[in-house]
Amino acid sequence: MAKPRIISGIQPTGKLHLGNYLGALKHYVELQESGKYDCFFFIADLHSLTENYDPKQKQADVLEVIATFLALGLDPKKSTLFLQSAIPAHTQLAWIFNTLTPMGELERMTQYKDKAARQKQNVNVGLFTYPVLQAADILLYKPFGVPVGQDQIQHVELTRMIARKFNTKYGELFPEPKELLTPVPKVMSLLEPEKKMSKSLGDQHVINLTDEPDVIKKKLARAITATEGGSENPGVTNLLTLLEQFDADKAKAFWKQEADRTIRYSDVKAELTDTLDHAFAAFRKEHARLLAHPKECVTVLEAGNKKAEKVACATLDVVTDKVGLR
Repeated sequence: MAKPRIISGIQPTGKLHLGNYLGALKHYVELQESGKYDCFFFIADLHSLTENYDPKQKQADVLEVIATFLALGLDPKKSTLFLQSAIPAHTQLAWIFNTLTPMGELERMTQYKDKAARQKQNVNVGLFTYPVLQAADILLYKPFGVPVGQDQIQHVELTRMIARKFNTKYGELFPEPKELLTPVPKVMSLLEPEKKMSKSLGDQHVINLTDEPDVIKKKLARAITATEGGSENPGVTNLLTLLEQFDADKAKAFWKQEADRTIRYSDVKAELTDTLDHAFAAFRKEHARLLAHPKECVTVLEAGNKKAEKVACATLDVVTDKVGLR
């Protein structure tokens, strides 16, 4: 009996950070290793074009993501790893979905509003129709579920709505996938802990998975904590929540000190520096090896592209018939 399929993707926009890891990548590996699912994970390079970027850097960014996938433990023998733009069916299905999607549904998307506010000089149509392409990314593979963070629930809901509209108008084809939420809370910025950790805020706001211990130490030294202590300090909560994901016992001891008002934030930062260095030491070594041997990464993507294209084209063939294009 075939395993239920899951699919999710990450944009190639530079080095991946702790927010990406705890919000998505760690979950991907856990789902893969559970053995319960037919896993498809892709690099969403078409989506990344909606933001401000350097075209000369894009291929290096793609290589960065696939090297990160592999170094963290995503295994091409267990999961299908592929590049979105290598499968033309994604954009072809997205156009058909565009004809089914009400403008009002896209206008209420909170991520569109947030991104438009951040890049006021580049509020492009792709940014607006991003969720429709995302629906195509998902439904082409008829998955059971989509591993996402809390901020993507609205997009999965839209995907289900598009599936229903297609099925009603053209006949039953697409399942309505459910979101598979990461168990980890949102990781917040080191310098503005009321905001989600994001590369768009600047490198000092994030801890990259490839950061060496001296870099981690310097970034954490500048991280916002508090002088008065207590649970109302988001900077303290953010650092202790991070530590909790890698060493629950040490975090528990610091939470107790926080409650007792005996905590020293310099101790928290030192412990977190050592913990993160240890957690990602093997990853950094393997990641560097893969970047030094890019053909290994390219070979993985080429094989994954072939597997993904076979599934995607089979779905698109049925769609083409149903909508009357042949």
